[in-house]
Amino acid sequence: MKVVVTTLNAKYIHTCLALRCLKAYAEPEYPIEMIEFTIKDPIMNIVTDLYKKNPDVIGFSCYIWNIEETIKVVEMIKKVMPNVKIVLGGPEVSYDTAYWLDQIPEADFIVVGEGEEAFKLLLDELSRDKKYHMVFGLAYRKDGKGIVNPPSSKLNLNAIPSPYRFQEDLPALSKRVTYFETSRGCPFSCQFCLSSIEVGVRYFDIERVKSDLLFLIKSGAKLIKFVDRTFNIKRDYALEIFQFLIDHHEGCVFQFEITADIMRPEVLEFLNENAPAGVFRFEIGVQSTNDATNELVKRKQNFEKLSRTVTLVKEGGKIDQHLDLIAGLPEENYESFKNTFNDVFALRPEELQLGFLKMLRGTGLRLRANDHDYVYMEHAPYEILGNNVLAFQDIVRIKRVEDVLEKYWNDHRMDETIEYLVTKEFASPFDFFQQFGDYWDQQGWAKIGHQLEDLFRRLYQFLQERETNNLEIIKGLMIYDYFIRHKHKPRTTWWNFSLTKDEQSHYLKSVAASPKLISDSFSELDLSEKNLHKHTMIEVISFDLDHYLQTNEIVCKEQLIVAYFNPKDQETTHYTCSLTKLQQGAFS
Repeated sequence: MKVVVTTLNAKYIHTCLALRCLKAYAEPEYPIEMIEFTIKDPIMNIVTDLYKKNPDVIGFSCYIWNIEETIKVVEMIKKVMPNVKIVLGGPEVSYDTAYWLDQIPEADFIVVGEGEEAFKLLLDELSRDKKYHMVFGLAYRKDGKGIVNPPSSKLNLNAIPSPYRFQEDLPALSKRVTYFETSRGCPFSCQFCLSSIEVGVRYFDIERVKSDLLFLIKSGAKLIKFVDRTFNIKRDYALEIFQFLIDHHEGCVFQFEITADIMRPEVLEFLNENAPAGVFRFEIGVQSTNDATNELVKRKQNFEKLSRTVTLVKEGGKIDQHLDLIAGLPEENYESFKNTFNDVFALRPEELQLGFLKMLRGTGLRLRANDHDYVYMEHAPYEILGNNVLAFQDIVRIKRVEDVLEKYWNDHRMDETIEYLVTKEFASPFDFFQQFGDYWDQQGWAKIGHQLEDLFRRLYQFLQERETNNLEIIKGLMIYDYFIRHKHKPRTTWWNFSLTKDEQSHYLKSVAASPKLISDSFSELDLSEKNLHKHTMIEVISFDLDHYLQTNEIVCKEQLIVAYFNPKDQETTHYTCSLTKLQQGAFS
């Protein structure tokens, strides 16, 4: 019996842990071939590749991001391979299972919930007696009627063979994301999340976890994302894993979902003292800072403690943090969400992800959708279109915030500029992103592409048209950000230089002759006039940049900013000099 398991990932760099768990559990009795596609692959190509495998059984792992495309694949597969047995599994079909049996007649079976044992038992029955009623956690049809068997019991996690050691995964290990679990289940009951349905948390043996992690690291993994819903719920377990990864990381990066308000001070102190910079990343679901909203979704959260954790981690300078918000939770209107956004942005996370509530099948919030007059998409991803306090027009506006937030904050293209704008020129961070997002939409920019200089040019146009105060200072910060974000000398700029070519040549000639006019450290670069022309850019700004970067205070004083694009280490360094001082050197 030829068995293939497959899925449609969101991106090529992603991998599907579920397929590997199914394969590990079914083998060696049933050899399993894995093949992964993406949701952007043409349906015909996917069907053709699966057809070439000539399988007897195809298992599809289904999620909200791939279910619609998966249905198209399944429909076509059944037309060209009518005898193949199609098995669906995964979180998207594990709830409302009877609905999916009716919705997808081409699917012969649905494996519900934790699938390793049920899938293997199904293969047993397909190869022998076909007593499907004996397989707990299986849905199927009998005489045209859908039947959903009782759920399977929870597995002993340590009885599941390792899904991380397949030889076919090793060649691409350094190029793709490896998903890893140390536990299953969640201790919390958030009503918008599927993880709340499974009660309790089960752990894999820690020595097995270490062994698998070490194998992946030694085999070349570069990014491992832990899928545990709350990695730090068991302090000693988390600490031991943190220490192990600190000792053995070899440059691999590890991302964890943590609950920040329960992070113990001693854990934070340990990480700040011992974690190598850039090796750990934390994803923290804040979702809302509205206490009444959190109570309605049964979410326990102490935002004061969460803020303390985020702040201490940020001050440690070792770990990047990704904070999540959800727009559209019960009784959180536009103004309340604005407050939530500003509360969280005040923590200045490296990344702030603004998402929109999805009414996932099986969640408490979907079951009680009428309580808050929710209107949502009928098909995946089931995103809300409105409720009793948040109209569709408010959702559309918040989406504009999401768009410019992603481009201008999360991508860190102009950190100093954005910091200045949200603290000194706009009433709040949300006001800046909302006003700019509205303007962006009015200009039709959401429908066209952009280069880096376009982002600067468009922001400056917006600031000009609203007659923003201190525009020359903002322009100076934007010039600095533009320089410092480039590894190589840019070929184009978003502004017209204030210096003529002759003036630039005069200044560079003076700098080459007397580099200490800039600074001792610049002098140590020992750059010839030719190299200055080749690897530097200069411009005049209207304030003392270094003083501002150190104190956040503006001192009006014309300065020359010199950006040196080091060709050896591909890093950019900026230097400043009093324009008066340089003029004396250049034209004496």
